[in-house]
Amino acid sequence: MSTFRRAQSQAHPNKTSTLMLAIIMLLILNVTIQIWLLYNGLNNALDHNPGIAIPAFVGSFFIFLINCGLLYYLPKGRKQ
Repeated sequence: MSTFRRAQSQAHPNKTSTLMLAIIMLLILNVTIQIWLLYNGLNNALDHNPGIAIPAFVGSFFIFLINCGLLYYLPKGRKQ
């Protein structure tokens, strides 16, 4: 039985490149959402409205966990 890593290392370089591009784009999108959550949380806290801080933290932490999970699927370098 083949594992995900073995199958990924045997894949054609174009497939590996496409997979890497898709994962990197998802990571960039998630980091952008985290920055937006941080901005909104700080902006509302400075306006004496701290009610958004906890939901923003929870959302950002959840996105962080998703990003850590996505890093597993990044292809390893090609062996020469």
